[in-house]
Amino acid sequence: MKRRILALLFALLATQLGALVNPAYACGCGAMIPDGQSRIGVDRETSVVRWDGRTEQIVMRFSVGGDARRAAWIMPVPGRATVELGDSRMFDELGRLTRPEHRSRGYFWPRERDWPFDPATGDTAGAPAPGSAAPPVGVVGREQLGDFDVARLTATDPDALRNWLESNGFKLPDRLATEVKPYVDQKWEYVAVRLAPRDRDKPLRGDLDPLRIRFESDRLVYPMRLSRMARTPQSLGLYVLADHRMEPASPIGGSAPEVTFAGTIRPEAGPLSELTGAEPVFLTAIDQRFPLPERIDADHELRATAADTPYRRVVYHDKLLTVGGVPAWLLTVGAAAVALTASAVAVLRIRGRRLRPAGAA
Repeated sequence: MKRRILALLFALLATQLGALVNPAYACGCGAMIPDGQSRIGVDRETSVVRWDGRTEQIVMRFSVGGDARRAAWIMPVPGRATVELGDSRMFDELGRLTRPEHRSRGYFWPRERDWPFDPATGDTAGAPAPGSAAPPVGVVGREQLGDFDVARLTATDPDALRNWLESNGFKLPDRLATEVKPYVDQKWEYVAVRLAPRDRDKPLRGDLDPLRIRFESDRLVYPMRLSRMARTPQSLGLYVLADHRMEPASPIGGSAPEVTFAGTIRPEAGPLSELTGAEPVFLTAIDQRFPLPERIDADHELRATAADTPYRRVVYHDKLLTVGGVPAWLLTVGAAAVALTASAVAVLRIRGRRLRPAGAA
């Protein structure tokens, strides 16, 4: 028995050590891979997507964790792309515009945290609620943008694309050639990014600087298929700016997309206003989770809904009903007790009079 227990403990230890040694491939809008034996995980991918019917712009930001000091990822795009640094203030403004409405609602009977169940608490409880002769890989451009080394590429052969990336310092998974083949067949292009902070001793952690990618497209598409290479659950947040309320054509293997805001906005002067052309635009905020990334089977294609129905989340804060600071239920129970007592006394008096002998004083 002791030997079996020791063998089991050794197997568990070996499993944990293996998880620490092997890189935890994590994907955002492409394949995000750390260098060497380090680890990186994409906790959340948040993107602002602007589409006017002809041109699509994506401003994306990753929230990452781990101990990697360098990493790389690749994003397929349907047309020739330009890339520049984005402005994180855009996400702050969108957060303000889409924050939920807070409302209060009362309840009568005391709950778990109210007196007399929990006398230490107050009387409220919050509820948060192109050509055939083209080379296998073509370099459209390469530039250094802050902490990003960005290469814009074309490819007619998935293996050649992977070889070029690896020979130029973009370490990517062995499965890449297989996963990008559908894009190669459709003659898409690619944005490959290496994240190499100026402070080489500082791990990639928290919110990374956003990147702004622009390309021509006659349909609103958000590349997601490469995220199927992720080994951990993924979380996606999309702010879609278009002429109408938009929705994903399908969940593409994730949970049902959840709309957290829908409505016309008029951005203040700043990066968001610049992206929208300083014009009112319909904003649809969408959240989606991918518990099993390997089930992702397509890119997101977004389409206009039948109606531009506005929506804003509501967070209710429940409060115990009071009158003059006294719980309403206590006043009601007290009044009922007084009424019952008075009724009982009256009944006893009537009975006493009936039982009293005639002529008694």
